[in-house]
Amino acid sequence: MSTDVQKLLARIRRAKTAQIDLGGVGKDARDARTRVIRRAARVLRAGGARILAENKKDAASGAQSSAFRDRLMLNADRLKKMIKGVESVAAQPDPVGHVVVSRRRPNGLRVDKVRVPLGVVAVVYESRPNVTADAAALAIRSGNAIVLRTGREAIRTSRAIAACFRQALRAEGFDPECVLFVDSPDRRLVRAILGAEGLVDVAIPRGGPGLIQEVVRSAKIPVIKHYLGVCHTYVDARANLAMAQKICYNAKVQRPGVCNAMETLLVHSAVAPRFLTPLCRSYELAGVEIRACPKTLKILRKMQVVCRPAADGDFGAEFSDLILAIRVVDSLDDAIDHINTCGSHHTDSIVSADRAATRRFLDRVDSATLFVNASTRLSDGGEFGLGAEVGISTDKLHARGPMGAEDLTTTKYIGYGDGQIRG
Repeated sequence: MSTDVQKLLARIRRAKTAQIDLGGVGKDARDARTRVIRRAARVLRAGGARILAENKKDAASGAQSSAFRDRLMLNADRLKKMIKGVESVAAQPDPVGHVVVSRRRPNGLRVDKVRVPLGVVAVVYESRPNVTADAAALAIRSGNAIVLRTGREAIRTSRAIAACFRQALRAEGFDPECVLFVDSPDRRLVRAILGAEGLVDVAIPRGGPGLIQEVVRSAKIPVIKHYLGVCHTYVDARANLAMAQKICYNAKVQRPGVCNAMETLLVHSAVAPRFLTPLCRSYELAGVEIRACPKTLKILRKMQVVCRPAADGDFGAEFSDLILAIRVVDSLDDAIDHINTCGSHHTDSIVSADRAATRRFLDRVDSATLFVNASTRLSDGGEFGLGAEVGISTDKLHARGPMGAEDLTTTKYIGYGDGQIRG
């Protein structure tokens, strides 16, 4: 075992011990966590110029795709929103100690099911430095210690952000290792984290398929996956087409490099000719490359809209770019079958005025988040009122969908008696 790995494991042991104080139950503990998060927001605001300067260094360190650069980039507006998210987490109800259910048994024993922190959470992520702030704030809100390991591309920005939380912890009397930033791109350290049974309670990877698969293969601890975002919008035969135009444009164009951007558009054949032409002309102006099924090709080429035939792998691809696959379907059930077959169970939307159709869609599409008459871009912890998110789980166990502070807790049973025994 290398010296660097030994040092990291020693730090994680320290974080595990420190988490006990951070994760306390009761008003004093809740208030202390709130003070830490609020102080962190103030330190982030005061250090904004330095954070942005570090981000410029990260952005200049190598050529990447436009989507990658978009995820990496912080500007004054994004920094302001990031800090607002931290402040929103501070205002969230503290989940630690919440009694989920309380039962009084016939023998007089009271049994409470109570929320408690997971313990030590590791987040392994790539090029989005705002994840550092979101994950740290949510970990503190839920009484957890957190191990943060970002990719080399965002390491300067993430280091500066993590330092703000560590400063806030120290100022409020907590061990700063409750936010443990791994300041090295050495992959051996990732393997050490994922193999730290008894020290790290759960790993949450955020990034591309390669990262997720590597974490799952290497981990000896539980993993909550934030997997592919192959998001669909289905425009029904009874859709309000003006509304659908706005939704579909936003879902693809507003920020194409993120996991809740639409990757495939499905359109009912009854409305496809009059709906697709104006929408795809607006896509053209925005620089969207359209990859079309044969029916879509026929419609768009007749109207001289630029497009290309979809390849076999396009339906089911996460482009993370200004690329969109479009398919015309003949029924709602065809759309549902397509989504369940080609999607990633992340986020999907139906645009329809038909209540029976929307109900069938909601009942039969197997995804973490579903929308009716709204953009997939709204699948986000901040938009859902969680303040922020540590990820969007596509798993079904423990948590599913955008994960806020409550999703970073588990439960324990506490029995209150006055001498009861089992006969």
